[in-house]
Amino acid sequence: MPFLPVGGQAVIEGVMMRSPSRVAVAVRRPDGSLAFLERPFTSLTRRVRALGVPVVRGAVSLFETLYLGVTALNFSADEATRDEVAAGRRATPGERLLQGATVAFSLALGVVLFVVLPARATEWLGFHGRVGFGLVDGLFRLLAFLLYLMLISQWKEMARVLGYHGAEHKAIHALEHRAPLTPDSVQTFSRFHPRCGTSFLFLVVVVSVVVFTLIGKPRGLGDHLLRVACMPLIAGVAFEFIRLSGKHYEKPLVRLLTWPGIQFQRLTTREPDLEMCAVAIAALERVRGDEALVALERAGDHAPREVVFVQ
Repeated sequence: MPFLPVGGQAVIEGVMMRSPSRVAVAVRRPDGSLAFLERPFTSLTRRVRALGVPVVRGAVSLFETLYLGVTALNFSADEATRDEVAAGRRATPGERLLQGATVAFSLALGVVLFVVLPARATEWLGFHGRVGFGLVDGLFRLLAFLLYLMLISQWKEMARVLGYHGAEHKAIHALEHRAPLTPDSVQTFSRFHPRCGTSFLFLVVVVSVVVFTLIGKPRGLGDHLLRVACMPLIAGVAFEFIRLSGKHYEKPLVRLLTWPGIQFQRLTTREPDLEMCAVAIAALERVRGDEALVALERAGDHAPREVVFVQ
């Protein structure tokens, strides 16, 4: 079935959904009611032509996803623990600054864990040749990624978030297959999705092995900074593959190439219950009225390439 320009993210007791011009977050409050955050949001890749070219659009989408994700997580953290009296207040300037600092810290931590430490460990083991260093460095990076996902999957506090992640995937599958958006219907679909952010991150690791091998062994701060500077390019290449895999997922070769990323989703998703599916549907319905999305649903067409989102 044609895929549609909808992406999402699991948050605390809820789901964020995104269409070409809207973002919506649905969160289950302690009293059982749903809280919603809705905003118009059009990607820079659609507003600035130069940012919509292949590879560049992937790097831009990565930073936009980080920004929207942190905003959604902060909203969900508030609503999942807040009573009705305190709900709905706007974030203060200090809270918005904290959101930005959280994104910056997350990026810095990712650079240290997946760029700097693998290179230092490879150097410590005595690998110096371009190819040998690149392969061992990449192996350490892949192991770090796997360990990171395993820790998340075993973290008890994350169990429900992983369930909502599965619900998000199922709801988007149902929409793409033009199935009824009811909890029972959504529950029948797979919790794995070829455009999942987990698959995207796995591809980033794989592409980085090739790029960093070409760059060679880092010999100083400048070389490490060069590796960091290459990360948007690497993310852009991974994004293009995710886009193509979503469009051509029925082809055997594409299924084979995306299989490893799908397997990693076994660590980052759980089978959701019907209430989780209901929350995912509620968020999806809030963005389903997007004019571009409605037109594509009626026509049965594929999404334009420049508005494909990573889940």
